[in-house]
Amino acid sequence: MTTHPTPRPESVSQPRMVEQLVTGQPTSDGAGVQLTRVLTQALQRRLDPFLMLDAFGSDNPDDYIAGFPDHPHRGFETITYMIAGRMLHRDSAGHEGLLENGGVQWMTAGRGVIHSEIPQQEAGVMEGFQLWLNLPGRDKMCAPWYRDFAAADLPRFVTGAGVTVTLIAGSSHGVTGAVTREATLPLYLDLHLPAGASFAQSLPATHNAFIYVYRGAVSVAGQSIPTQHMAILANDAAADGVVIEATEEAKILLIAGQPLHEPITQHGPFVMNTAQEINQAINDFRTGRLGSVE
Repeated sequence: MTTHPTPRPESVSQPRMVEQLVTGQPTSDGAGVQLTRVLTQALQRRLDPFLMLDAFGSDNPDDYIAGFPDHPHRGFETITYMIAGRMLHRDSAGHEGLLENGGVQWMTAGRGVIHSEIPQQEAGVMEGFQLWLNLPGRDKMCAPWYRDFAAADLPRFVTGAGVTVTLIAGSSHGVTGAVTREATLPLYLDLHLPAGASFAQSLPATHNAFIYVYRGAVSVAGQSIPTQHMAILANDAAADGVVIEATEEAKILLIAGQPLHEPITQHGPFVMNTAQEINQAINDFRTGRLGSVE
């Protein structure tokens, strides 16, 4: 990874509180892949511009081996972060890439792609996350885009308190992440905190933000957040960020973004602004015109 040894400390004078703790819902997707849906459709408005967060992790090949065969998307972006394992991506726009340990796959579905994500292993642990990021209405029919980031491509720094920070999107402590987006300004950090360490991150008061703890436990403003729980951070016009304290060794995702404040209409793998646009997406998929320029 690209390591920055001297990050610029961030100060937070009025930290956010925890509004709500959320336990993920066990489910399956693709060809029977077992996963936990952390950010569900019911939370899309509250956590705008984020539409979904899935956490998957198992050392049982039966839980993941069939993967995600060809399926369509339109109107948003998918960010897949692989903690362990190997997944091959292929799509109808001609993109192909192998996602491996510590890597990120960022795909803008735009006007439409059909893609597959197939595990390239028959044993061992497969673990990671997929986040769905909405596109503004003006960009929902943009050309598809795709990029693979190996672990070595992702900026990383270590704070004075020993917190290791990997920047997938946005900026933190003077370091810019792998991807930036003007409309939604997403911040996506993977934080590895030693026991007893704290981490401060400034956040615009207008942004929606949440934390997902995938190892250990942390606390925010006195509220304990146990492993495999999401904490929605309260929106407060006076708050300027969040302070996270590790009650034990912990690994967490910190995700925030600028809400679009647009209608959200979802039908399976299509997320648009209106029912008419959804019907058009379904018809385009059925007639083989999902990624068409027209």
